Amino acid sequence: MGELFYTVSDKYDNATVQTFLRRGCGVSARLLARLKRVDNGITADGIHVRSIDRLRAGQRIVLRMPPDIPRVEGVEIPLLVVYEDEDVIVVDKPSGLAVHPSSGHTEPTLAAAVIAHHATLGARLSFRPINRLDRNTSGLLLAAKNPHAANLLNGHTSKEYHAIVLGRMEGEGVIEQPIRNKEGFGITREVGVGGKYCLTRWWSLAATDNISLLRVIIDTGRTHQIRVHMSWMGHPLAGDTMYGKDSELIPRHALHCSRLSFDHPVSKNTMEFISQIPSDMNALLRGFGIKE
Repeated sequence: MGELFYTVSDKYDNATVQTFLRRGCGVSARLLARLKRVDNGITADGIHVRSIDRLRAGQRIVLRMPPDIPRVEGVEIPLLVVYEDEDVIVVDKPSGLAVHPSSGHTEPTLAAAVIAHHATLGARLSFRPINRLDRNTSGLLLAAKNPHAANLLNGHTSKEYHAIVLGRMEGEGVIEQPIRNKEGFGITREVGVGGKYCLTRWWSLAATDNISLLRVIIDTGRTHQIRVHMSWMGHPLAGDTMYGKDSELIPRHALHCSRLSFDHPVSKNTMEFISQIPSDMNALLRGFGIKE
């Protein structure tokens, strides 16, 4: 069971425990409620306190995190860990690996791999992904190791992708089109009236008449956003059979999360990680004379 440590600042002298933790430390209401059910879940200078108790500046507050109960059984499969500490883990996900289990699929997932990885280190932790990648999208994924870190990180990451699309795209542009569920097509999405607001920014890094390499940043994180927007532009991702053409160029849609940055939930330091374009996408680029 992990612990979090805080010192009450002058700003929160005489504030309640709840006010200090919620406003001063970013503790979620959900975690605060769970801490009430943990023996000595919240202490001030070693003495148990309630959420309504008053604090003094300089007091040392300790939160004893509730035990974690993973919802998925761990499976030991190769896992490329880019960075890890007590609060976060960054992995480089290969294509073809689903992030979460889904109905009708029994193969291992990234969730199971991360849970097994934690177990080898003697920790029983749930899998809390902060950014999500499609099964066939490769690249960097951040997960939090406790609910407090997850609460502070959600919605506060910056991601950059490399995509290979069909046809020639040059220059740069912005796609600002709503995306909605495509009626009768399960998880398939489409651009259309009534959809959720979406904004995609792209820059062409190299182009031929057949394929183009793009740098892509999404200001919103909708399901299949890059794939849907590029298809709407008339330049679907190479290998994307859901939103484009059946392509023998590459056996999966050519999308890779190549940069990930965030402010660490505890140290507040800015963390940035880079992942190189994977070999299958590089092979496609080289086949058309493009060097990454």
